[in-house]
Amino acid sequence: MLPTHCLCTKLRRASRGVTRLYDDALAPVGLNAAQFSLLRNLQRLGKPSITTLAEAMGLDRSTLGRNLKVVQGMGLVDFGEGSDQRSRQVALSEAGQRLLEQGAPLWEQAQQALAKRLGADKRAQLMLLLDDLETID
Repeated sequence: MLPTHCLCTKLRRASRGVTRLYDDALAPVGLNAAQFSLLRNLQRLGKPSITTLAEAMGLDRSTLGRNLKVVQGMGLVDFGEGSDQRSRQVALSEAGQRLLEQGAPLWEQAQQALAKRLGADKRAQLMLLLDDLETID
C-alpha cells in the first residue's frame, strides 16, 4: 500500500479492513457486516418505519432500501403497512431472528479480537474520535 497522509484515504482503508474482519467472522451464517448490522438495528427498534430505520443507521432511504431488498430476498425481514399510505414498517422475520442469534457470537468474537488488537486505551480514544466524526455533515 502506498503511504499517505490523507485522512479520507486512511479512514477508508481502515474501514475496509475492519469490515473484512467482521465479514469473515459472519461468513459461516451467510451474512456480511452490513446485513448483520441492519438486522441488529431492526431487533433493537422492533417494527420501525423505513425512515426511522434509515435515520437510526445513519443511511439515506435509497441505500437502506437496496440493503433491505437483499435481506428480504433471503427471507430475513417482513414488511407491513405503516401509519399512512406512504410509509411501511419493517420487522425481523422468524428466520431473521434465528440467523441473528446464530451470528451474534461470531460478531462478538470479531468485536473482542479488534478490542484486543487495539487495547483498552486506544479503543476508548477511537470511540471518542469516531463519535466526533459521525456528526460531520
